[in-house]
Order: sequence, then structure tokens, then C-alpha cells
Amino acid sequence: MQLVLAMLGMGSTLRPQDFGTVLRVPAGFVLGLLCVLLVGPTLALLVGKLFNLEPGITTGLVLVAAVPGGVMSNVLTYFALGNVALSIALTGAAAFICLISTPLVLQTFGASASSSIEMPTGRIAMEIGILLLLPLLIGMATGGRFPARRDLFSKVMIRGSVALIFVMIAGAIAADRIAVGAHGIRTPFAILFFCVSLFAVSWGGSRLMRLPEADAIAIGIEAAFRNTSLAILIKASVFPAVPGVPDPFADQVLFVAFLYGGVAFWVVLPPLLRHRRNSRLTTTAQ
Repeated sequence: MQLVLAMLGMGSTLRPQDFGTVLRVPAGFVLGLLCVLLVGPTLALLVGKLFNLEPGITTGLVLVAAVPGGVMSNVLTYFALGNVALSIALTGAAAFICLISTPLVLQTFGASASSSIEMPTGRIAMEIGILLLLPLLIGMATGGRFPARRDLFSKVMIRGSVALIFVMIAGAIAADRIAVGAHGIRTPFAILFFCVSLFAVSWGGSRLMRLPEADAIAIGIEAAFRNTSLAILIKASVFPAVPGVPDPFADQVLFVAFLYGGVAFWVVLPPLLRHRRNSRLTTTAQ
């Protein structure tokens, strides 16, 4: 529900020509895909070696890096006043590509990964179709049909989405599912370093290519904020838990997938707020 409300609200602010611009000037789209699909797994391996991490922790980083960004990355880009059309295009394209790329990455770089990895195709199709495309199209149609009420509709949907985010955060805190120091202080620090590096490389590469700041923040968020729920689902398929049988390796993979989502939010929040403030100042000045 939170994702559907977010996509309805964002969709009402977009027009078909916004996506046409992404296709006419594809540099940001191509760079974003490279950051999501190639830079992430490479950095995961480098961080594993740099911090001398245990195989399960490194595999967890590789798994997180092998999945695409989720719809939440689109929500965060919207709040940052970044290029939402570019963010949505990257999410959709990467989700399709990951059906092939994620098993390849895990089989190539994931220590002890199964040689036969089944991707949750149905789950991915549902996220793209029901949680991404359908509410996006409904939102765009609503905004086009009622332009005078476009802003009001968007605010109501987005604020409803934000309210549900706080409900989920409160539930996660109350559940107390993650003990941050369970695998030593080096592990959470390595996860933080990986996420910061991934954002910095993606955002910095965008600026070096002289892409607009709105594109750079969208690419940085898309690269750093991954679909950890999908990562957890893949973990359950590749490294299934067996009741009564300890599996420290699988536990480490799961730990990384759980912790990364929270770490990524706090990593992207400062640049998100900075870009939002600068964009508003620029608009006011104009």
C-alpha cells in the first residue's frame, strides 16, 4: 500500500514527455544501469577483501549489490526533487535485467552460492506491474485529467505513503530483529563503507560526466538504495534455513541483507536533503 500510494502521487506529477527526455538523452540512463549492475558487485568484492570479511558477509554484500533498486528508491528521489522519470526507468530496466544478471553475479562472485539459482520471477513481475507501472499510469492519467488538482492529489498520496513508512519503521524497531554487533563492529562498518562508496562513485561519476544534479542524485540513490526485500527472498531460495541445523554462513548473508536497508536510508538522507534544499533555493531565486 505504501508503494502504491507513492507511485500514484509521483505519477500525477509526471508527463509522457518526461520519459521521452530520458530516451532522447540516454547518458544518465546508461550510466545508472552500469552503476547498478556492474559497479555494485565490483565494490562489494573490493570491500570484502579490504576489510577481510568472512565469506558469508562478503556474499551478503554481493547479493545486495546484485539486486536492483526498489520502488523506495523512486520515492526517495521524489523527495530529493531529483529526476523521478530517470529513477523509475532505471528501476524498471534493472528489475528485468536482474532476472539474468543476479544469478550470474551470485554464481560468479558469491562464495558457496548454489550453481542452480531460481529467481522469484513472479515476485519481480508483480513489483514491476502492480506496484510500479499500474499505479504510475493511473497517477499520470489522473494528473492529466484533473490538472488543477494535480498538486493536491500528489500531496495526499505522498503524505499517506510517508505515514506508512513511519508505521513500518516503528514496527521494525519494536520487533528488535537485528543485533548490529552480532558479527563484530567491523561488519556494520564495512556495510556502511560499501554503501557510502557506492553512492559516492555513482553520484561523482554522474557529475564528472556533467549530468544535471537532478540526474546525479537519482543515479546515486538508485545505486545505493537496493531492493533488500528481494535480496532476502533470494537468500531464502539460495541458502534455505533448515530447522534445528545451524548455518552461520546463511545467517551472515541474511544479516547483511537486513542491515543494509537501514544503513542505506541514512546514507542517502543527507544528500537527499541537501539537493532538496538547493533545488528549492534555485526555484525561489528564479
